Amino acid sequence: MGLSDDFLWGGATAANQAEGGVLAGGRGLSNVDLLPTGPDRAKVAAGELEMLEWQEYSFYPAQTAIDMYHHYMEDIALFAEMGFNVYRMSLSWSRIFPNGNDEAPNEEGLLFYEKIFKELRKHQIEPLVTIAHFDVPLHLIKEFGGWKNRRLIDFYVAYAETVFQRYRGLVKYWLTINEINILLHQPFVGGGIVFKEGDNRQEIKYQAAHHQLVASALATQKAHEIDPTNQVGCMLAGGSHYPYTCRPEDYQEAINRDREGYFFIDVQARGKYPNYALKKFEREDLTIKITPEDETILAASPVDFVSFSYYCSRTVSAHPEDYAQATGNLFPSIKNEHLPSTEWGWQIDPLGLRNSLNQLYDRYQKPLFIVENGLGAIDTPDENGFVADDYRIDYLKKHIQAFKDAVTIDGVELLGYTTWGCIDLVAASTGQMSKRYGFIYVDRDDQGNGTLKRTKKKSFEWYKKVIASNGEVL
Repeated sequence: MGLSDDFLWGGATAANQAEGGVLAGGRGLSNVDLLPTGPDRAKVAAGELEMLEWQEYSFYPAQTAIDMYHHYMEDIALFAEMGFNVYRMSLSWSRIFPNGNDEAPNEEGLLFYEKIFKELRKHQIEPLVTIAHFDVPLHLIKEFGGWKNRRLIDFYVAYAETVFQRYRGLVKYWLTINEINILLHQPFVGGGIVFKEGDNRQEIKYQAAHHQLVASALATQKAHEIDPTNQVGCMLAGGSHYPYTCRPEDYQEAINRDREGYFFIDVQARGKYPNYALKKFEREDLTIKITPEDETILAASPVDFVSFSYYCSRTVSAHPEDYAQATGNLFPSIKNEHLPSTEWGWQIDPLGLRNSLNQLYDRYQKPLFIVENGLGAIDTPDENGFVADDYRIDYLKKHIQAFKDAVTIDGVELLGYTTWGCIDLVAASTGQMSKRYGFIYVDRDDQGNGTLKRTKKKSFEWYKKVIASNGEVL
């Protein structure tokens, strides 16, 4: 037995990494618009450096990105040519509510996405829409401090209700908050949070996480009320943790690191806080304000499916000295000598995807959706502008086989697969264009120069055959 006949094949992008047009059509600014390139990027993302205004010395790649704002019809046509039957994208909160809490939405912003959804439908492509993909309107950060303020729950739910109503019949697959566990690692990106001296950072992050969890549950409830056919998922930055050695304390550390991310999905999928999280709050003396009404809300509206990103596994130890030569970026990992690495130090582990699928399905018994997976690499066009990206084909081929094994051998219920950056876009971690993921090459460099011309890579035709055969021809 292979994949189901209705398996969803496609690709994924995010508004802040592809759309551009940050001041067009009445749109307001958001946190991710103010992520610069260079060494300041990591500090801003972590909430350690306030950057709530344009800085003349900085380059902000999100301003233009790949200008999908003006190229979406061309891009969707290319997706359709590959055979996509699903396309994961995100809305920009500040394009629909420029300040985040406006009395009325921005009609021009609503119409922009309506046109995209209708264009996708014309090509028989199902939209999979992330409501908040690291977007927090700048006004909500300046006025309220981002997601650490409980008032953002109401603002987010009003935004979600608006898009559910407007796009009823056009969109049925929704994700509430992208990679929700990133909030613990990049609080400005994940929650619009800028720390001040003396802040209890852990308490602030987990309180903000609670606000997002309540908002997600309320949005899920609204989605089902407005259209019972809506399917709502949560989204985790995934990837299993391996113990560095057979030392029991390393194994325990791997469990703890897995729980750091699963905590969010435990709440969203099961409707209640797991005991290990409550014990953590107690042990670390974190006062998280959780009302009885919040508990009722969480219990009433668990998500319909669990989605996640997977790029690599991670190797961890209970001993700090083992991290002397850590690899990766956002999630430091000890180098696993059994795995090759990308040019950015991310270790390539297709079997880790199958392991992650089994862990998630065993834990939640809900349908899963792989909504990000791909290889970031330096692509060099030849004299004709063609990129022979056999390395990307090899990466994706092995990961597709791995998830097929999870479905056909292990019995995992998998709805679909969207590769990350199906068209080249700005890398979230570094702001680079040179870290490319797509089947489509976009002529733009790390300084924002280029024609923005779209060109098919070798992987374009390969993925087209994969989709046409429903994963049988790899």
